[in-house]
Amino acid sequence: MLIRVYPENPAPRHLSAIVDALKKGAVIIYPTDTVYAIGCDMKNQKAIDKLCMAIGKKPENANLSLICSDLSHLSEYTVPFEDSIYRLMKKCLPGPYTFILKANNKVPKLFKNKKRTIGIRVPDNSIPRDIVKELGNPLVSASIHDNKLLDDYFTDPEEIYGYFKDRVDMVIHGGFGGKEVSTIFDCSSNEIELIREGKGSVEMFLMPRE
Repeated sequence: MLIRVYPENPAPRHLSAIVDALKKGAVIIYPTDTVYAIGCDMKNQKAIDKLCMAIGKKPENANLSLICSDLSHLSEYTVPFEDSIYRLMKKCLPGPYTFILKANNKVPKLFKNKKRTIGIRVPDNSIPRDIVKELGNPLVSASIHDNKLLDDYFTDPEEIYGYFKDRVDMVIHGGFGGKEVSTIFDCSSNEIELIREGKGSVEMFLMPRE
């Protein structure tokens, strides 16, 4: 199914249909403030397995992250971290950043691995944030791309639908996506380490902290 949702004002009936599908185990593709992503309900293990199958990865090897509506979700899935890091995150979120933080014991059960860290995103796009708010918990998520294609990241949602319609339950058409990925910072050691520079300024993170 291809469903059109407007980022400026997502229709409640569309959001309800998306959330109902997620609660039943659907895997969806949706827009973010960077590239399009694939996601499912964090509480549905079968859906996580299906998501990993769609991207051709085993759950223990997939590079999965959590999409949150705001910073208040973090404490449920991460080990407490320094206030200075929290203040920096608060300045730039929602935004095109992924923060790697120490995960608490809920995360390995979800991802079937022994990783002690988790990537967290709060995209500057109202569609995924509103979905998460209505769902009541984060989405498990990964970027969609195919290394076999000349154009690694998809931007046209109709092209995405044509390519993935047999592997996912729903593609959310939220306009053309970007090709620039999120900037990744590893904060798991209570220091800030730039892992990947993508969309978004990095200057405020590299300045000396109090």
